Amino acid sequence: MKIIAMIPARYAASRFPGKLMKDLCGKPVILRTYQATINTGLFDEVYVVTDSEIIYNTIEENGGKAIRSKGVHESGSDRIAEAIANMEVDIIVNVQGDEPFTKKEGLEKLLEIFKKDSQQKVALGSLMSEIKSEEDIKNPNVVKVVVNNKNQALYFSRSPIPYIRDTAIHHPVFRHIGIYAFRKQALLDFSKWEMSGLEATEKIECLRFLENGEIVELAINNEETIGIDSPEDLEKAISYMKKKGLK
Repeated sequence: MKIIAMIPARYAASRFPGKLMKDLCGKPVILRTYQATINTGLFDEVYVVTDSEIIYNTIEENGGKAIRSKGVHESGSDRIAEAIANMEVDIIVNVQGDEPFTKKEGLEKLLEIFKKDSQQKVALGSLMSEIKSEEDIKNPNVVKVVVNNKNQALYFSRSPIPYIRDTAIHHPVFRHIGIYAFRKQALLDFSKWEMSGLEATEKIECLRFLENGEIVELAINNEETIGIDSPEDLEKAISYMKKKGLK
């Protein structure tokens, strides 16, 4: 089974423009994400897929592999689908460019979803972690997910889900970690479907899979992670690196 990682990298992010090129303790966020992904040792190849010349050059100049997008894409998954259309691969892992603390353990759990899926029913795998902070539960930049008893996604939302009506009952609230793994055909199918109404409303591309009846399975990974969605997140990441003595 050939497994590759693709890191979609769009410069003009709507919520935090240019975030992937922001300095994170001496290196741009996108370069740290690329190097962290390489360092897991889990992939046959790792690529950054981008429409940005500055991002492309940054990766290439630091010895990495980058691909320039040819079309205009609404989502990172659409961007990756174009890049892998003619590649001989089985599983494509979409590592978000704003996840500079990507670690091996979480990715191993993600890939295990497919290794145990002997009937190849799962189209998309992803990760989630339990949210402990009330602030994060209410934060629309933190995507939440609810799952069934097989850890298959029922819904993704920027709103707090599930709604806690009875506070005497503890039900975990899960944060969706923006790392996906696709079967190749599922990703190609995704790119041909029109953007769904829910996806357009929430701006969460996993919803396109759910609206088309595909199975999305998640693995729990409670490792500490900081995605760079805002200037505040960048400051948290800088403080985290300094506290841990990371370079």
